[in-house]
Amino acid sequence: MASVHPLNGLAAESDRTPQYTDHQDLSYYMRSDGSRAEIRTADDWQVRRRHILAGMEQAMGPLPRPAKPVPLDVQILEEHNDNGIIRRKLAYHTDRPDQQVKAWLLMPAGRGLPHFAESAEQNVSVPLSAAKRRPAVLCLHQTTPGGKDSPIGLADRPTLHYALELARRGYVTLSPDYPSFGEYEYDFDADDYKSGSMKAIYDNMRAIDLLQSLSEVDDQLIGCIGHSLGGHNALFTAAFDERIKAVVTSCGFTSFHKYMGGDLHGWSGPRYMPRVATDYNFSPNRMPFDFHEVLASIAPRGIFIVAPLHDDNFDVAGVRDSVKAARPIYKLFGHPDRLQVTYPDAGHDFPDDAREEAYAFFDQFLNMLQ
Repeated sequence: MASVHPLNGLAAESDRTPQYTDHQDLSYYMRSDGSRAEIRTADDWQVRRRHILAGMEQAMGPLPRPAKPVPLDVQILEEHNDNGIIRRKLAYHTDRPDQQVKAWLLMPAGRGLPHFAESAEQNVSVPLSAAKRRPAVLCLHQTTPGGKDSPIGLADRPTLHYALELARRGYVTLSPDYPSFGEYEYDFDADDYKSGSMKAIYDNMRAIDLLQSLSEVDDQLIGCIGHSLGGHNALFTAAFDERIKAVVTSCGFTSFHKYMGGDLHGWSGPRYMPRVATDYNFSPNRMPFDFHEVLASIAPRGIFIVAPLHDDNFDVAGVRDSVKAARPIYKLFGHPDRLQVTYPDAGHDFPDDAREEAYAFFDQFLNMLQ
């Protein structure tokens, strides 16, 4: 694969990560000698969690860990006032100085405009009183040509306008394009990433850097929400980035064995994980991770899952399996209430009642963490 830009600090891939044959059994971790150790404490769980993240990197490629990230160099391209919501189109760098990601930033007009710290790439926030700071939510779109325009209400159906609805509720929201959607032209075959999934994860982590650079944002109160593509993208990002304190995933996943009857072709495209084809032959049995583990890896941070009963893409039975497997880990941390799920009587959508539950989850959970 052609290399356009080396990612300084790209983690070396290891072939020494223990291989788990049953990703649903989260009661143990593998020792270096191949024996099993029962998970009894939170420290025990951290060993398994490291193995889960390593398994995700086996499928997605390594997470970039540059010692000095590329400066965000945020630019404001447009500004609008839409019925009391300030809407700004931003452009910024994530991993290379010759390429920009574009995103919509929304904020209630009555609460002041956001200011960018001089050293945004260092996550510096200008000190303000706690009363002037507010929670922020990274809003990730589904598979849609309009990309970032969907969550803010400029495209697609109203059930997917969650960034706009959260801004009306008082949150700062940031809605970036996923690579190859919206205004984000991207050649997956000409980069140093092994998957579009990992490229998106790193872009999202830089989006959190941007949110934390806003003086009006409480940098300890960051959430993430997404539907479909955005739903699993949100979970993947939260697994790797512990700055996300609460995540909402709508129609975002099912267990690999129950995705399309176990046929993982849909996960293998360049926007997702090509190694599903090249290394794992589209087989759930060969995958180095599953969603039971992804959910558990986020514990004890909050997860709210919207899993419609008639989702023809992500089988609800696999969601139930994943939640059941992950719940004991939340109990291990003493917070079983932080893994929540609702099963609306709907298809592949984000219904009104479910969105209200999700927003109430953010209201309670982010405030609870102050």
